[in-house]
Amino acid sequence: QVQLVESGGGLVQAGGSLRLSCVASGRTFSSYAMGWFRQAPGKEREFVAGISWSVDNTYYGDSVKGRFTISRDNAKNTVYLQMNSLKPEDTAVYYCATGIGGFITTMETRYRNWGQGTQVTVSS
Repeated sequence: QVQLVESGGGLVQAGGSLRLSCVASGRTFSSYAMGWFRQAPGKEREFVAGISWSVDNTYYGDSVKGRFTISRDNAKNTVYLQMNSLKPEDTAVYYCATGIGGFITTMETRYRNWGQGTQVTVSS
């Protein structure tokens, strides 16, 4: 069983930046794709970004393309989400998750382990 711990959330003004981190422990981190999802109040959880096990491939949700960057450091068992040009509509709880396989998917059901989430609030 893998454990995931997110950090880096907080309150930021529109146009600002935050960097989220997710540290994994418990199994071979580097063999699996990683994803970031978010859930705003009253809305379903949505895919934000994913990165393959090999770091070669990344994929982003339409609403964050060009503003967010996902990366990973397999030596540190850590995945990051750099968020720039933040907007009030980015306000949500952000979760990282480990994929069942090594390749990116946007399907929530293809992620096995989830962190507890970190709150991101963007003020206008």
